[in-house]
Amino acid sequence: MTNHGIGDWIHRRRIKSAGRMAVTAGDLNLTYEQFDQRINQLANALTDRGVKQGDRVAYLGENSVEFLETLFALGSIGAVFVPLNTRLAGPEVTFHLEDAGAQMLIASITMEPLAVAGVENTEVERVIFVDDGARVPAEEGRLTLPSEHYSEVLADASPERPRTNVDLDDLAIILYTSGTTGNPKGAMLTHGNLTWNAINVISDMNISSDEVSLMISPMFHVAALGMGVLPTFIKGGHLILEPRFHPGRALELIEQHKATFISGVPTTYQLLAEGPAWEQTDISSLNSLTCGGSAVPLRILEAYEDRGLSFTMGYGMTETSPGATTLPGRYSREKMGSAGLPQMHTLVRVADLDGKELSAHEVGEVQIQGPNVISGYWNRPEANESSFITDDGGTWFRSGDMGYMDDDGFLFISDRMKDMIISGGENIYPAQIEQELSQMDAIAFVAVFGVSDEKWGEVPRAAIVVREGHELTEADVLSYLDGKLARYKIPKSVVFVDDLPRTASGKVRKPQLRELYGNA
Repeated sequence: MTNHGIGDWIHRRRIKSAGRMAVTAGDLNLTYEQFDQRINQLANALTDRGVKQGDRVAYLGENSVEFLETLFALGSIGAVFVPLNTRLAGPEVTFHLEDAGAQMLIASITMEPLAVAGVENTEVERVIFVDDGARVPAEEGRLTLPSEHYSEVLADASPERPRTNVDLDDLAIILYTSGTTGNPKGAMLTHGNLTWNAINVISDMNISSDEVSLMISPMFHVAALGMGVLPTFIKGGHLILEPRFHPGRALELIEQHKATFISGVPTTYQLLAEGPAWEQTDISSLNSLTCGGSAVPLRILEAYEDRGLSFTMGYGMTETSPGATTLPGRYSREKMGSAGLPQMHTLVRVADLDGKELSAHEVGEVQIQGPNVISGYWNRPEANESSFITDDGGTWFRSGDMGYMDDDGFLFISDRMKDMIISGGENIYPAQIEQELSQMDAIAFVAVFGVSDEKWGEVPRAAIVVREGHELTEADVLSYLDGKLARYKIPKSVVFVDDLPRTASGKVRKPQLRELYGNA
């Protein structure tokens, strides 16, 4: 029996990294040997409870050791991991469980109400609760399915290594897209997708066996999992887990554990740099910062440069596991605003909607090809047909993002195709306006979206969160942009808001933004 997948990684590291720390979560510290044993126990316990190769098991909970053990245990027996967003509502959990056909749910005891609300009338046959916090009993109804406690499940299980044939082409994870429009789709990530993404990351970044990686972003999203967790483990590094992000706590952990690596979105880094403990915290151990989602505003870039740090920025999505391009820190100024170069084992092109590759500086759809790119969505034949294009160069994933390549082959993202504003026949990309406005000291966060206009069809509107201690008017905003952007790109109106609706990964929910402020 041969396991070529991620489920065998920790076992292989058990010898290669003997005696070294694998995971720290609060007071719990596990060496690679201890981590491997717990993974084996869970894998055997799940097998004893009827989980077979190809079966789907869902997980509902914050960052935890149990989350990782479930991922690797399922990989070791060839079953499929289905991580769920902890911000979902009950009906949304039900949709995910039904869509994936999950037969088991492992859930944090703190999520019991959501688990109870979500599992009813699905194919889930059993729930295992992780004792990782204070229990919050369901207010209405109770669980009618068999349930157990995670610690008891592990205690009764064999620590022997499971023996299952797992190939790189086998399905490892069904990871649902954030669902900013319509129902989420389950991206099918194979063991090969995840492995090649990890190889891309360690090829383009200086991840080492001495890495101490602090995970402050939710692992139920592919960015933390693919850009942080798996590259750290493939190199035999040490992972520090934090259940959820809090700027002050994150800075404490960096200093306490001498963290060398963190990953996040621009908002993460902005909140760290603007926290009261920023100047006093010893962050000299840090040497790797990765950032995705959007370009880092200049003032945030400068705040980290003042501390001797630079970012490795990049672009990607769930469907690319998630990396597609990387912008090394050495180019953060020279190519400011760029998403970078294609990763080592990934191809990226900009093409028209017929698949014709465009010349430098021509805006078109960003399309991606490589062993880290998914082959399709779970039970979505119509989405599979529309999301890929095949030509003489092979099959390419259609990202739905608009962008262009410069003369040196660096990718610049213009915007999501669906977020592009067409005003009087002119294409307007909100990301360009957002990037310009993010340089204003008084602006904490900004998002630009299109609203209806009788004369022009659509015009841009900016939703702005003002930084604490600052004042800002619509006239200030429009005056700042005058001369920096073409007149037709300057928002025709501004709304000041307390916060922006976001996904758990930090991306602004533009459809919700339009609903809330489109008629303001």
